[in-house]
Amino acid sequence: MTVNILLITHDEVGQALLDAAISTLSFCPLSADLLSIPANCDPEKKIAKAKRKVAELNKGEGVLILTDIYGSTPSNIACALCDDENVRVISGINLPMLIRVLNYPHLEIDELVQKAISGGKEGIMDCISHIKE
Repeated sequence: MTVNILLITHDEVGQALLDAAISTLSFCPLSADLLSIPANCDPEKKIAKAKRKVAELNKGEGVLILTDIYGSTPSNIACALCDDENVRVISGINLPMLIRVLNYPHLEIDELVQKAISGGKEGIMDCISHIKE
């Protein structure tokens, strides 16, 4: 069994990131689902929907939720699910973070959290400075 992934993002950000990651990798090595949060949503209804998605995804190894902006509605919805010890939430999703996570389908949830964070951070660089080195 593996950890599964839930992306909770503004509008279609999660879909675009997942599509790009799958295109890059040619497949999706972990089960992944999406919850798009429109600007005019009812957060309580979205929390209920997110709980159902987590229940479907959690096969015993946990669910890693990746969300976009900490403190925003998608992030607040994701954080409402943190009571479950098998659910971890990381904000600041970017494509390097998602690809890093998908490249380690065998890891347990705590290790996968660290890969998500390192992938997100290491994927950010000043290209001009990098080119000049």
